[in-house]
Amino acid sequence: MKAEVCELLLQEHGVKPTANRIVVLRTLAEAGRPLSLTEMERRILTIDKSGVFRVLTLFREHHLVHVIDDGSGGVRYELCRSHHDGSDDDMHVHFYCERCHRTFCMEQMPIPPVEVPEGFSITSVNYVVRGVCPGCGELGS
Repeated sequence: MKAEVCELLLQEHGVKPTANRIVVLRTLAEAGRPLSLTEMERRILTIDKSGVFRVLTLFREHHLVHVIDDGSGGVRYELCRSHHDGSDDDMHVHFYCERCHRTFCMEQMPIPPVEVPEGFSITSVNYVVRGVCPGCGELGS
């Protein structure tokens, strides 16, 4: 993702473009899958852990990333496909591989509708399918 595209996306979400924010945004975009904070640290050597976390927190507040609890004991961050700072409208299923511990987006599979009793209101839904990814399945055969 080019720096100009990153800057535009940040501005669409009401986030001032800075060098660190562009680096974090590019890292998420190029990964093509949700990343943990540790995975982000390994890929971004120019920003310390607290700096990366601050950027991710800001992105979350502006609906530029969403957080996925994949059941592994941590969370992963994924770039939102929506292009506004008011909401995250790209809710979809995620797949957690129990062998390689990676999380994959199943964008073609939207989260099934969830109905809650009257008086409750949903702010997010986390739908994670666990199993073995194709790459790890081939290794086990």
